[in-house]
Amino acid sequence: MRLSRYFLPILKETPREAEIVSHRLMLRAGMIRQQAAGSFSWLPLGKRVLDKVCAIIREEQNRAGALEILMPTIQSADLWRESGRYDGYGKEMLRIKDRHDRDMLYGPTNEEVVTEIFRTYVKSYKDLPLNLYHIQWKFRDEVRPRFGVMRSREFLMKDAYSFDLDYEGAKAAYNRMFVSYLRTFTRMGMKAIPMRADTGPIGGDLSHEFIILADTGESQVFCHRDFLALPVPGEDTNFSDDNEIGDIVQRWTAPYAATDEMHDEKAWEAIPEDERLSARGIEVGHIFHFGQKYSKPMNAKVTGPDGKDHFISGGSYGIGPTRLVAAIIEASHDDNGIIWPESVAPFDVGLINMKAGDPACDRVAEELYDSLAASGKDVLYDDTDERAGSKFATADLIGLPWQVIVGPRGVAAGEVEIKNRRTGERANVAIADVVGRLSSAA
Repeated sequence: MRLSRYFLPILKETPREAEIVSHRLMLRAGMIRQQAAGSFSWLPLGKRVLDKVCAIIREEQNRAGALEILMPTIQSADLWRESGRYDGYGKEMLRIKDRHDRDMLYGPTNEEVVTEIFRTYVKSYKDLPLNLYHIQWKFRDEVRPRFGVMRSREFLMKDAYSFDLDYEGAKAAYNRMFVSYLRTFTRMGMKAIPMRADTGPIGGDLSHEFIILADTGESQVFCHRDFLALPVPGEDTNFSDDNEIGDIVQRWTAPYAATDEMHDEKAWEAIPEDERLSARGIEVGHIFHFGQKYSKPMNAKVTGPDGKDHFISGGSYGIGPTRLVAAIIEASHDDNGIIWPESVAPFDVGLINMKAGDPACDRVAEELYDSLAASGKDVLYDDTDERAGSKFATADLIGLPWQVIVGPRGVAAGEVEIKNRRTGERANVAIADVVGRLSSAA
């Protein structure tokens, strides 16, 4: 993509409404535009990151055996009355009426809708286990939306819902999602720590939040330092082996870890002081086992191997992709801007032509643009006539993993400069070796 043809509305000044780093940098880097309080448009650069985040989520949900569907954003209030949640959910739910004066709502979550789908089509234990997920926009009317997309009213959510015959099956489904989440966040360049958490309005008796540590985190968290060295399950993880998955969960829940709400001071004090880690954290995922909370009031049951009807045991599993983009920035930035992990970067390489219009620089930049694209790299080619300082500032601000800098002096010597955005390391590389160098560094 040529920057001269791209929509990248960079802001030189920090907007006054931006309270935290991610909000500030997302606005300055032209990733988002606020439409109303807690409501944002995602501009081209931000949308590319969001799509990559969603792609990783999809791959790991599919790997764990979940099946993707898509449910409506507008839901019938009657379903929520069946479950008993309609009156008790609170003002965060946006309640509306259609032209026939029927009560409707903009879905903050989808337990009722997916349970209605399940009870309509699934009648036998032979069709279990089942896990259905979607990635869809949600709305919660936050009393005070703030921190940009970190706490917005309208947001993208991956929510999955598992259905099993009994508690043992439901616990196995919970464990699969637990391990899937460990892999998901690691692939995005983050270390997420699972912590016992309150179940809130979703309900149930088992819940974990996945927290990344960041100085600008919204809450205080407490955990054992062992978490920092625990190995994350690899691609060869067998999600069909309940024992293997259960062992992984056991290792990842044995050390102490808790959010503010679940913190046990007595258990905390029993840990040697040099092994304690108290820090700020950002929630990036939340999983729940809620058993028969929805199946009983909504009459969702299947015939078991004993020939009797059984109310299914369920769970739900959320990740907020829009929130994740901000969390990644909070965990990975410096004074100059964003530092994207390669897996979610909007482009792999920023190609900077220092003297656009110079025949030699243009020729080398065009050749590199074509050869890098042919090698599979997503390239943002700065072919504008901006000043050098402005080009460098933009490149650092938007945080692409690699910068390839084409200047007259280097071209005359048959080389260009390569900069690693994360480390700041620079190297002069022969023009013919650039593609190979970047390919081997990936």
